[in-house]
Amino acid sequence: MKTYKEPTKYGFIFLLPSIVILILIFIFPIAFFLSKSFLDPEPTVKHLLHLFKNPVYFKVVWITFRISFTVTVACILLGYPIAYLLSEVTDRTRNLLMILVLIPFWTSLLVRSYAWMVLLGRKGVINNLLTGLGILTSPLRMLHTAFAVNVGMVQMMMPFMILAMFSVMKGIDRSLLPAAESLGANKFQAFIRIFLPLSLPGVGAGSLLVFIYSLGFFITPALLGGRKDVMMSMLIEEQVNTLLNWGFASTLALLLLVCTFFFFLIYSRFFKIERII
Repeated sequence: MKTYKEPTKYGFIFLLPSIVILILIFIFPIAFFLSKSFLDPEPTVKHLLHLFKNPVYFKVVWITFRISFTVTVACILLGYPIAYLLSEVTDRTRNLLMILVLIPFWTSLLVRSYAWMVLLGRKGVINNLLTGLGILTSPLRMLHTAFAVNVGMVQMMMPFMILAMFSVMKGIDRSLLPAAESLGANKFQAFIRIFLPLSLPGVGAGSLLVFIYSLGFFITPALLGGRKDVMMSMLIEEQVNTLLNWGFASTLALLLLVCTFFFFLIYSRFFKIERII
């Protein structure tokens, strides 16, 4: 009979290739770019001083977090019923519905963003339909607004939220609901007191994924948003490609990273991140 042996102290050697790849591909490029906040063109703090002297940049951070939060909440409200449906239907029906959920992954973000431009434009499909039916006398301004940004990002982020919640819902023991009903609870009470609390880890994981991913969105807000809906990614892109100011672009990226890390600490403190990962 073979006995289990504890890993030796040299076991980390097998992890070295992965660690080296992680450092070269992820850590080094990010650290090199962020270092330009203090080293471009020479050791300096002028970029940080410029950042704190202009409160407009912190307003952009607020807009970025506000849009990301709105998108996350919308994905929860719209994605939860879909994830619940996927966890309740038969395997054959689930496979068909899952294809519909995953279809957005088959096209690029750029193509989907242009599709929303066609739908939401003043002479787009929606306005032409509403004016043609006599519901509107003049087209609505939907494109290049916060509404368009939120709608586009929700459509992009929805599959991530649904998959995160579905993975948890599928593992919930359904026999708990009839057991609660046998003890006097109705279906709604059984759902609220039994199923919903057990599904919250999926909601938490999906919310964290969608929120952090939304903070760095660029293509969709750049195409669908207006001048009042500038996000940090758009500001960083302008500093790099238009103004060629790599040092200040690095400072903006550092600011976004610090704010995201601070949010992650708060989230993990109040929602126990170790329980949802």
